[in-house]
Amino acid sequence: MAKPILLAVDDDPEVLRAVERDLRREYGSRFRVLRAGSGEAALDALRQLKLRNDPVALMLVDQRMPKMTGVEFIEQANAIYPEAKRALLTAYADTDAAIGAINKARVDYYLMKPWDPPEENFYPVLNDLLDDWLASFRPPFEGIRVLGHRWSPQALEIKSFLAGNHVPYQWLDVETDDEAKHLLDGGAERKLPLVLFPDGEHLEAPDASQIARKVGLRTSADQQFYDLIIIGGGPAGLAAAVYGASEGLRTVMVERQAPGGQAGTSSRIENYLGFPSGLSGADLARRAVAQARRFGVEMLAAEAVELRCQDSYRFVKLADGSELSSHVILISTGVAWCKLDVPGTERLAGAGVYYGAAMTEAISCRGEDVYVVGGANSAGQAAMHLSKYARQVTMLVRGVSLSASMSQYLIDQIAATPNIIVRCRASVVEAHGDASLEAIVVADLETETHETLPTKSLFIFIGAQPHTDWLAQKLERDKYGFILSGPDLLHEGRKPKGWPLEREPFLLETSTPGIFVAGDVRHGSVKRVASGVGEGSIAVQFIHQYLSKL
Repeated sequence: MAKPILLAVDDDPEVLRAVERDLRREYGSRFRVLRAGSGEAALDALRQLKLRNDPVALMLVDQRMPKMTGVEFIEQANAIYPEAKRALLTAYADTDAAIGAINKARVDYYLMKPWDPPEENFYPVLNDLLDDWLASFRPPFEGIRVLGHRWSPQALEIKSFLAGNHVPYQWLDVETDDEAKHLLDGGAERKLPLVLFPDGEHLEAPDASQIARKVGLRTSADQQFYDLIIIGGGPAGLAAAVYGASEGLRTVMVERQAPGGQAGTSSRIENYLGFPSGLSGADLARRAVAQARRFGVEMLAAEAVELRCQDSYRFVKLADGSELSSHVILISTGVAWCKLDVPGTERLAGAGVYYGAAMTEAISCRGEDVYVVGGANSAGQAAMHLSKYARQVTMLVRGVSLSASMSQYLIDQIAATPNIIVRCRASVVEAHGDASLEAIVVADLETETHETLPTKSLFIFIGAQPHTDWLAQKLERDKYGFILSGPDLLHEGRKPKGWPLEREPFLLETSTPGIFVAGDVRHGSVKRVASGVGEGSIAVQFIHQYLSKL
């Protein structure tokens, strides 16, 4: 495979030579460095590269160029290489334009001239951009291939598992892809989905644990005893893992699906502190996982099914029958999307009716009309992501407007996206289709009329519910299943029933001493990524207090 390309664009020959020199010195062994002396020449070069299917990783462009500014060039280049990273070179006087370009032209970063020394002012920024690009880059494929039917719920689970664990894969639809048909030629008896590995082995209709073992994800623990067991790998669990391990706690994190939780499936998070141009949930999860592993956190691709206590020890039983023990457990299992309880949706789940899944299924919707149910940020982010591929995205919102449940920045983006339509006071009342979704019936709540609309894809984001039934006999929960902790456990000043200690429960401690909770699964939590990260880090401080009294 040809090396990915770094393209430098500047009309000043001296500056262009300096940019090229610094890029080659640091990245020449891994990337191919090209340069152009104008925006027009650079666009011509990009068109030729696209014809040859050469990957472009980064465009580093001067803002002040005659005939075409850097922002104008990037706006046109986005249509040719939408996944490439984009950075502007600016003078001090151009910083306002550069900041505006973050929203206008989706510029990822701007760099000030001069950038000497590059080790401090140039390479750290580019390293971050290139790491992000490489995390989602799909080269001419030589890795895992997944063959199956588009409307297969099990194929959806496999794709979501691989994507969530940042394992590159290629999806081949057996009904439309010639390569898939060729690979299945002579293997008509094989069960689908079929997962092919680079070493020549394959798995037929595998479950997540089989794939996890094959791709090298850890499914069994190195030790039997830890200082801290974290159940759930969303933002709260990852934050607790980083803080706990960095402060010397032997930490293991048990996650049954993929690190990042529901936030990890978000196509874009734009209000997370420190990321002015936003980042995807997958990027956030990848960075957090790398950080946790750096501090020695052990991560298991496994499902916790039972808790028990014995003296000062806390035990977690996994689905495979094995057991982990520790002094402290943190529950951070997050929430799952609520089901849309109307005729047809349960039968067609995974076959055109999707809960979340906008990241993995968006490309399959290219050129189609799709529908998104929900009016909160998750629905809006999904609509924005789907709009890059679908012909038209229609949001169905029960409320009178988006303003009651969605951030203003996202409302503005949706309003500015021509192929997104928002229908308020509307709801889905039925889904039709045999093997896959074919149409939905939408009720207009104002006129009390029904309309049948053809579609192949319905994405549902209508609130969330906790997965805590397995904890019902161990921990106090509210009527919705969210776990009670701290002051919420006190009834008229009395400690919870069976509480064995003289002190009251710590702020994030559950009704069982030594078992803590953080993130969306906690009663009263703020359903935001930043608050989950905050709770996970705060929980570690109370865990230290608990351990100090053992």
